[in-house]
Amino acid sequence: MNFVFVSLQRINTDRESTSTNLARELARQNHNVLYVNSPVNRKDYFIAPESPFVAAHLQAIKSKAAPLQELAPHLWVLYPTQPLESFNWVPSTPLFLWLIKFNNRRFGKEIQKAVQDLGFDDYILVNDKDIFRSFYLKEILNPRKYVYMDRDYTVGAPYWLRHGPSLEPALMRKADAVVCNSLDFTKRAQFFNPNSFYIGNGFDVAQFNISHSASVPSDLKRIPGPRIGYVGALITLRLDLNLLIEVARARPNWSFVLIGTEDEAFALSTLHKLPNVFFLGYKHTREVPAYLLHFDVCINPQVLNDFTRSNFPLKILEYLALGKPVVATETNTMNEVFAEHTYLATGAAEYLVQIDKALAEDNEALAQKRVDYAKKFSWEHIAKLFIQHLQTL
Repeated sequence: MNFVFVSLQRINTDRESTSTNLARELARQNHNVLYVNSPVNRKDYFIAPESPFVAAHLQAIKSKAAPLQELAPHLWVLYPTQPLESFNWVPSTPLFLWLIKFNNRRFGKEIQKAVQDLGFDDYILVNDKDIFRSFYLKEILNPRKYVYMDRDYTVGAPYWLRHGPSLEPALMRKADAVVCNSLDFTKRAQFFNPNSFYIGNGFDVAQFNISHSASVPSDLKRIPGPRIGYVGALITLRLDLNLLIEVARARPNWSFVLIGTEDEAFALSTLHKLPNVFFLGYKHTREVPAYLLHFDVCINPQVLNDFTRSNFPLKILEYLALGKPVVATETNTMNEVFAEHTYLATGAAEYLVQIDKALAEDNEALAQKRVDYAKKFSWEHIAKLFIQHLQTL
């Protein structure tokens, strides 16, 4: 099959997403894939972008590098050269819809040329949460099938609040199918489109297949056990900061190791004053397995809100892939997908009980069951499931 992906996420950054991983895996399975990087905005030409990847995109345009490049066998990336205008300030959604047609046509024209250059006679267009820039691409490009991907609660973020809550359901309705990475998202999507399917989330199994004799990272070696660890963005939008403070205070003999970039609330929090809490900063995804391997318990202390309540936390798979006992906030996804292999808690008191239990019960047999379960979520499996659903249309 031929696929064209449009997404909010670029494929050549230090962050992976459902769409970037799915695109790479489909190419590995000999499907032809064109991944379209996010186009730049007009303002990026006049105000230096914060992202080095946006800056690199701009530099490629100015140097007149080829916009269409081969990344790997069967996988190409398109760097759109035409800047798009910003219309999100427009208060009226009908007027906003009329204005974004200009962006969609400009964007679609570049995609159309790349598709022709690649010789894609027909293709499946996959839209990963690109609500505004790609709203009219089904009509402009006329793909064989149009698939919308729902994998995060994007429309609750400030940028999307004005127009996103009404436009995303409209995109779902006109899609030939909606694929979702959580069961809650699937239930929501089915309200708008009966062809809505659950594919789950995946992870790079090979990356977490490391030797258990691997040495302890130097900045972790000095921290005494038991080590209770978290890896991911340290932001109050997604994590329960007060819960972490309460749990750390209640168990001064445990070491709480937090890895990731902090928002202002975390950076100024009481956690930095507690002697048993250790901030190790950002680590590249390639470094993460070595840290997880030497945690005694891994945690995911989510705060429950619209952004987290229905999500599929990828970090749970990564924790389980190394056989680690996991204590996580109870949600529908955690209950429906992970209950048998994790310890679920609500509130600080339950977290303390469950971490105690996880430490006491951990053994090699349980660790192997966790590893085996995590392997069911390989990207190879997710891509095959994705294809199976498409074949039912």
